Amino acid sequence: MKKFFSTLLLLVSVAFVSSQTRKTDSLKTLLSFAKEDTAKVMLLLRIADNYETNNQDSSVFYLEKSKELSDRLKFKKGIYHYYEQSAIVSFTKGDYQLSMLQTDDALKIARELKDSNLIINMLNNTGIVYQYLGQFDKQLEYVLKALTIVENSGKKEKLAGMYHNVANAYYNLSQFRKSADYCFLSIKVNTEIGGYAYINRAYASLGQNYASLKFTDSALYYYGIAAAKSAQVNDKYAEAAIYGFMASTYLENGEFGQMLKVSETSLALSKQLQSNQMMASSLYNIAYAQYFNGNNTAAKKNINLALQIATSDSLKDELKNIYTILSFIAAREGDFKTSFWAKVKSDSMQSILLNEQVVKTTTELEKKYETEKKENLIKQLQNQTLLQQLSISKKNTLNFILAAGVATILVISLLYYRTYKNKQILQQQKIDTLETEKKLTATEAVLKGEEQERTRLAKDLHDGLGGMLSGIKYSFSNMKGNLVMTPENNQAFERSMDMLDSSIKEMRRVAHNMMPEALVKFGLDTALKDFCNEIQQTGALHISYQSIGLENIAVSQTIEITIYRIVQELVNNIMKHASAKNAIVQVTNLNGQLSITVEDDGLGFDTNILTRTKGFGWSSIQNRVEFLKGKLDVDSQTNKGTSVHIEINT
Repeated sequence: MKKFFSTLLLLVSVAFVSSQTRKTDSLKTLLSFAKEDTAKVMLLLRIADNYETNNQDSSVFYLEKSKELSDRLKFKKGIYHYYEQSAIVSFTKGDYQLSMLQTDDALKIARELKDSNLIINMLNNTGIVYQYLGQFDKQLEYVLKALTIVENSGKKEKLAGMYHNVANAYYNLSQFRKSADYCFLSIKVNTEIGGYAYINRAYASLGQNYASLKFTDSALYYYGIAAAKSAQVNDKYAEAAIYGFMASTYLENGEFGQMLKVSETSLALSKQLQSNQMMASSLYNIAYAQYFNGNNTAAKKNINLALQIATSDSLKDELKNIYTILSFIAAREGDFKTSFWAKVKSDSMQSILLNEQVVKTTTELEKKYETEKKENLIKQLQNQTLLQQLSISKKNTLNFILAAGVATILVISLLYYRTYKNKQILQQQKIDTLETEKKLTATEAVLKGEEQERTRLAKDLHDGLGGMLSGIKYSFSNMKGNLVMTPENNQAFERSMDMLDSSIKEMRRVAHNMMPEALVKFGLDTALKDFCNEIQQTGALHISYQSIGLENIAVSQTIEITIYRIVQELVNNIMKHASAKNAIVQVTNLNGQLSITVEDDGLGFDTNILTRTKGFGWSSIQNRVEFLKGKLDVDSQTNKGTSVHIEINT
């Protein structure tokens, strides 16, 4: 169990999303009205991740849903995360072969996407494959490569997990003190950044190292911390495994009462996880503790249950231990025939495990030998070809010299020409780069100047003209009490007062549109929500606003204002041109990427006209997206509505 758990620790620590504390119910509520787009794929993946360590069946269900939608949308990033998270679930269930296939698929897509974060994840998962093969030096090599990338990036939130991965690699190499040092580094970084993702597992690994060093008191101390933290974050798998480790440590100390207690706790958690491997391990620990406590009847019952589970799932490591304990129990009852049979079975399972390791090692050596043999054959063929070429060259020396001279002149001419063209290309690239930078600088200046002017006008309208109009209204109200007017004049006066009220409201609306007060005071999420609510209240358009992950978004006010203006312009375009009845605005912040989707059910249009249009509104949207260095995608079909998707790295 120890090797398996440390492997899973490594795999899980590089997972796409760590969210034991997320609110699954709220995510499922969002899912009920989500559109069939990439945002829904990411939502399905988040829900699957929430179930990852406490309900694998539900996790698999939502993962398959995400794969189906990703395939339809041809959304490669969604397919990558499907394979990555599926590999974790498969490993949790003990299906190593399937997990390796899924990891390999994720690695291929990560390379296609050329995403450094995903490459880091896959370097770690490649290390896991080497760990499964027993090549722990290779495992260490790959996790150290991943650690170097993370350290150079300065991303502390990933550093804690990477230190833990390195600790697991050193543990597999039996360098327990080195492994413990990296566990402490992982815990330290996790504490510094205020994050507690998988810190429980770092404490568990620390306990394993001290147990291996025979410092049992220290091991139990850190296991206790790990179990408590696992319960806090509802990481049932880790909690069950940790209690199993504690049982082994209590066994070494001869504390069989404590061993029985923690083993029973591990069994209860294993049943909730539906993990046969962990249930079998917990049951033989319980039986072992009962055997040492003198309760042979209960021990025999539990060891038979463990045997039944392990046999049905072909759990060879567990079967070896189960047969050993069964031999002890039968011997105490005087059933020496069963005891001898169980001992033979235990030795047989040990031989099978050793043979498998020998076969694996032999296969690897055969592959290495065949590779070296092929390389030697290639070298021999190359040498033979070289001798033939030398023989031919002697017979044609003069012709070769002449041809070589001509070829040399042609090559020099070609190289000169190519160098000249490369210089031209590099010069043009520099010019293009400078022009792009100049354009972005100009765009930034225009956008900032525009927002400053909007802010100034909004302030002048609100504080200047607004104050004057309110003062006029107050003066007219006082005058009315001192005047004697005919009914006709009184009616005209009231109409004038109503018109003055309308003017004040219109002036305030214009000032608010120029610079929404909610944006300055409460941030982007609140401002967009207020904007959509105002349009909804007018009845001009039924609009729905959804946001994910905007609670703690950390961007500058300039970026917030720019995003607000983009959404404002897109919604205004829908009301002006689309003849739509319904629209939706979705804003998602996930892993440092902000996704904006604005969709409607209107008339749609030919997107090719966007390359030819000179309209100020669309140009304004494109300029703002370029200013944010984002990606813009428009999908529209006649009478089927329009979808605009924008991705921005924050």
